[in-house]
Amino acid sequence: MNTMTPGHAAADASAGHVTITPSILYFGTPVVLLSTENENGSFNLAPMSSAWALSQVIVLGLGAEGQTAHNLRSRRDLVINLPAPAQWPAVEQLAPLTGRSPVPVHKRDTFRFEPDKFAAAGLRPEPSELVRPPRVAECPIQLEARAVRVRPDVSDGFLIVEAHVLRVHADPRIVLPHSQHIDPALWSPLIYNFRHYYGLGPELGRSFRSETPRQGR
Repeated sequence: MNTMTPGHAAADASAGHVTITPSILYFGTPVVLLSTENENGSFNLAPMSSAWALSQVIVLGLGAEGQTAHNLRSRRDLVINLPAPAQWPAVEQLAPLTGRSPVPVHKRDTFRFEPDKFAAAGLRPEPSELVRPPRVAECPIQLEARAVRVRPDVSDGFLIVEAHVLRVHADPRIVLPHSQHIDPALWSPLIYNFRHYYGLGPELGRSFRSETPRQGR
């Protein structure tokens, strides 16, 4: 039997793999910017990278002590904004900021309070149609949504949010003409890959369930 200590890899000869203990498991997940409403009627904007979709439901994983989690416990409207890869500098501008005051104890050595996150990131808010928080004008895809279920995770350190998407806004330049489909050849999400930012590479293939028409045929 192999033995190992944290930070060292143990060889698994049968599979050709090594056993590791990474500090985080962001194995290539999309970045989103969440806009939510603060108690005083102003708005918070926060980056996060634990989001996935089930039909018209987006499941979000949030730190339990952040301002976004605080807001969604009592004010359920939100916008899930999807930045493009070129917008990673704006996302990174937001990364060390928190809308929580006072700053939670575990964040004080790394984060600082910022009441106007939009301005700090050089982003422009634009009004939503069905929810109170604004959309991020520069983001190619914006999902107006309402949190239907907000609950702690099994470790009680995070919040799991199930949000129902009410309206989708898309930059027309990434929508297939005369359709309801995003053109995957023109849209690339910003990917958070083990705390590094990436975009998508060239298409490798298509699922048999794809509803977008083949181009040039």
